[in-house]
Amino acid sequence: MALERTFSIIKPDATRRNLTGAVNAVIEGAGLRIVAQKRIKMTRDQAETFYGVHRERPFFGELVEFMTSEPVVVQVLEGEGAVAKYREIMGATNPANAAEGTIRKQFALSVGENSVHGSDSVENAAIEVAQFFSGNEIVG
Repeated sequence: MALERTFSIIKPDATRRNLTGAVNAVIEGAGLRIVAQKRIKMTRDQAETFYGVHRERPFFGELVEFMTSEPVVVQVLEGEGAVAKYREIMGATNPANAAEGTIRKQFALSVGENSVHGSDSVENAAIEVAQFFSGNEIVG
């Protein structure tokens, strides 16, 4: 399996409850390295660009409002098969369906407030990373 990078967001519902360290512990415990991380207040433009694929969906406005409501933590994770590994440790989008020990099972409040985002492909990870990080901010 190849060394990969993926993108992660610790969402407002988790940062509001001071869960950044707990989420990071799960990430690192699964063997992924956090090679870049910063706490930001996502702007409306950033959120609308990031979630642009959902623009026509009925939940788009609510999603943008949520993601801009409070700070988030954006991250670059690195490891063997990082995209698939992070998706596995995040758990199902609906925390009721998430496996025990996953981030969403442990910390998510609902389908909407599901604590984390992770890239769904290596290609999308590169796009998402580039939206929030410049190359010199990633130190592996």
